[in-house]
Amino acid sequence: MSSTTDATTQDATSHENIYLQGACAPVSEEVTAFDLPVIGKIPEELEGRWLRNGPNPIGEVDDPAKHHWFVGDGMVHGLRLRGGKAEWYRNRWVRGDHVADALGEKRPSGPDFGDRSSLGPNTNVAGFAGRTWAMVEAGGTPVEMTYELHTIGRNNFDGTLPGPFTAHPKYDAKTKELHAVAYAWPDLVDSLQYVVVGSDAKVTKTVSIPVPDMPMVHDMSLTDRYAVIFDLGVTVSFDRMGEGYNFPFAWNPDHECRVGLLPRDGEASDIIWCAVDPCIVFHPLNAYDTADGKVIIDVCRYDTIFVNDRNGPFRDTAPTLDRWVIDPAARRVSETRIDDRPHEFPRHNPAYGLTEHQFGYTAELDLKSHALHAKTYKTDFKTGLVTAHDYGAGRGGAEPIFVAKENSQAEDDGWLMTLVYDGNSKTSELHILEAADMSAAPVAQIQLPQRVPIGFHGNWVADSSVAPD
Repeated sequence: MSSTTDATTQDATSHENIYLQGACAPVSEEVTAFDLPVIGKIPEELEGRWLRNGPNPIGEVDDPAKHHWFVGDGMVHGLRLRGGKAEWYRNRWVRGDHVADALGEKRPSGPDFGDRSSLGPNTNVAGFAGRTWAMVEAGGTPVEMTYELHTIGRNNFDGTLPGPFTAHPKYDAKTKELHAVAYAWPDLVDSLQYVVVGSDAKVTKTVSIPVPDMPMVHDMSLTDRYAVIFDLGVTVSFDRMGEGYNFPFAWNPDHECRVGLLPRDGEASDIIWCAVDPCIVFHPLNAYDTADGKVIIDVCRYDTIFVNDRNGPFRDTAPTLDRWVIDPAARRVSETRIDDRPHEFPRHNPAYGLTEHQFGYTAELDLKSHALHAKTYKTDFKTGLVTAHDYGAGRGGAEPIFVAKENSQAEDDGWLMTLVYDGNSKTSELHILEAADMSAAPVAQIQLPQRVPIGFHGNWVADSSVAPD
């Protein structure tokens, strides 16, 4: 393996804030490495990039005790696979004004909704319309990147996005559209935006959705009939802002929690609002319509969050895996617990998006070590059986990304790509697992040249989707 490194100004330090330590601690260098060591064999049909994004503050954080994990300069990590080899690894800060200034570079160009250009998007990265996009929640404009992860600039979908965007758009493979629900405090104090982006990366529809209290809406769901809006228990908190925290959202016990079904061809007045017990959902799995007009969504559900933990999501209540059946006729949500263990970062076979699925994949949260993930779970929603892949003591897998095999016939005929952090050696690997057999040893373990912070979200982007430059 050979590598090159670009040094930066950040030193490794220790803070009481757990989201700046251990598996979550920022890295201080941009690294390029080639011909990475592999244990096992990388499937040759995997040709493309595994990409991952997360917060990675450059330099020292001003006030670690009041720093929130969700706030920080974005850094994208990428691993290029081709011909059964791990050709290269790269990590690059997504250039916002703050990073560009710290590195002595020219600030990135492009439109900037709500003057959010200080930080580069830090939440997700994906391929769409032949391009690579870094995205952030809370309204920031996406940043377009090159195949090799250099920042091109902010891009509001070629001038067609009139307002905010999100880190969690949903893709409809039938229409080749992205659907998103965005919030943007303080620019939108009383509304959300539903946004549809066509296959040519041009916005085709926006709907303003009035809401009270300015809720945090991290994600949404999509079915053939509806865009699903989660108006749940975390809202803007002036108390939290007054305490000096840099993330102005907190649990609001007085906020009426509800789920909205917006017909995909409708307007805000057409939304069917259904009350739900107090909770917060960051991440739904899949959603689909039933023949009798209901909507089914599997979610990772917290009872409360951001109550005592003012720095992140892991120290209040644990997320459980639940199934919601939404009845628009009765305006009622029925909730069923699937599993009590702590599940987060749910994924499924994307070929089954918007249709009934049997399997889902999640990361277990090891609450003793807070931010360290542990096992990878596979849930069979038909039988209720939950099976696990255990990485060993002190090791944990992050968000599992499902990649279907060529000409696959079964829903679970594919691989799971999982970032694995080893707390014993403070190193990271990418593991490729057989999704059909969670008890089997990894198909391949790719040793990464530096630790990759746990971060948030990523995707497998095949070269057939986004071609090399």
